[in-house]
Amino acid sequence: MANRTTPYGAFNFIVNFDGGEVFGGFSDVSGIGTELTVAEYRFGNDKENHVRKVAGVHKVSDVTLKRGILNSKTLFDWIGSARVKGPEAQRSVTITLLDEAQKPVQSWVLRGVIPMKYSGPTLAGKGGGDVAMEEVVLSAEALEFSA
Repeated sequence: MANRTTPYGAFNFIVNFDGGEVFGGFSDVSGIGTELTVAEYRFGNDKENHVRKVAGVHKVSDVTLKRGILNSKTLFDWIGSARVKGPEAQRSVTITLLDEAQKPVQSWVLRGVIPMKYSGPTLAGKGGGDVAMEEVVLSAEALEFSA
């Protein structure tokens, strides 16, 4: 892996829930990220007139998953659980990038995840080959990275 000179394709990935259950085939995953707030502070007795940057709290971006609709109630069961149980419905979600041989390259683990928003498909009677897509936005408390 250290000798690789070309980047990995963004089309080869899996999404697992709670460390094992593959949760359908998603066509898009977007929004993986974290942000650290920085507070500026200046000591009153500093000889140089400048501010110091002090790390503050961090937050994890909301992650959006998109997929073609499947004959599965798992997603709706989780949304229903989050409505009733609140924080008890939190799960871990692992997004793993794979190489051409389907071997894991790196993973992003979202902890304390709840489904924040669901959008169903746009349906139209005009015919055609469009896939009925659904989208779920996940809110996470923590993000871990592993290679």
